[in-house]
Amino acid sequence: MRAAVFYGPGDLRVEDVEKPKPGPGEILVKTSVALTCGTDLKTYLRGYPFTKPPLIMGHEYTGIVEEVGEEVDWVKPGDRIVTVNSAPCGHCIYCKLGKPNLCESLMDQIIGFTVNGAYAEYVKVPPRIARFNLYHVAEDVEPVEAALLEPFSCVVRGQRLIHIDLGDTVAIIGAGPIGLMHLLLAQISGSKKTIVIDISPDRLRFAEELGADVTINNRDENAVERVKEETNGLGADVVIEAVGRVETWEQSLSLARKGGKVLLFGGCPSGTKASFDTYMIHYGELTIQGSFHLTPQDVLRAMRIIESKKLPLKRLITREARLDEIVEMFNRIRQGKELKVAIRF
Repeated sequence: MRAAVFYGPGDLRVEDVEKPKPGPGEILVKTSVALTCGTDLKTYLRGYPFTKPPLIMGHEYTGIVEEVGEEVDWVKPGDRIVTVNSAPCGHCIYCKLGKPNLCESLMDQIIGFTVNGAYAEYVKVPPRIARFNLYHVAEDVEPVEAALLEPFSCVVRGQRLIHIDLGDTVAIIGAGPIGLMHLLLAQISGSKKTIVIDISPDRLRFAEELGADVTINNRDENAVERVKEETNGLGADVVIEAVGRVETWEQSLSLARKGGKVLLFGGCPSGTKASFDTYMIHYGELTIQGSFHLTPQDVLRAMRIIESKKLPLKRLITREARLDEIVEMFNRIRQGKELKVAIRF
């Protein structure tokens, strides 16, 4: 089969590899669509801490069951399915504490990072993922919509943690695919006003097309002052940082009102140090919330929303391409020419 194999930073090769065979509890899926992702781009450019080359990349995908291993009786060949890229063990201390996204063995089998992924004609789904985080795809759900399940599940987790109240003003820093998913989800969560902040005029225009009430160019305007203008001098009820840079982490607190909530969703590189005004946090009684990955409950809720067809999630896919074009597509994303690309098989 053809696959995009990661050999090291900047070295991604589309080549012929052996078609996998499912073992007990495993499922072999014929890939229909695999999507590009910011984390995949970062891995291609500089590697990933848990990834040991050579490895097939790609983790946002959907497809059709080709073959099942022994003990698999919940799907059959021909079924349209989607999975996310991981699943918790269910028995470690963090799983028992209700934090399965922090599972001690989560990193053991992550599709596209520690086991072979979906930038390939076929992907073999590990037993835990096949059992806990696999869903059948309804006939009226398009493959590109289903393939968004993993990133959208992460967004659902973040907003479940921070909780947008009815009538809240929500400020989102970052108009990339994740920030725009946060925008779309905030719109159906009862927000009064949504404010999107970015430095790309093209992305801000797209945010407006998706229904953002206010857009702010973080390079040309004072975002803190503008947010206060839009909120009668108070600041936003909820601030969502979806960039993953120390500057925007630090800025996010200044955008929130007293008693407001800040979701630090974008991940900064390991070892990054940020500086905050402790007076603002303490006397302003800010709630600061981190968010990592997803849980099976988040996946379930995300799948329900995708099935509802209430959000135009497929608009985040700005281009379709062939597997042989994957490196070119990563370069187009780096240049700001695309948001997400669907690799068709």
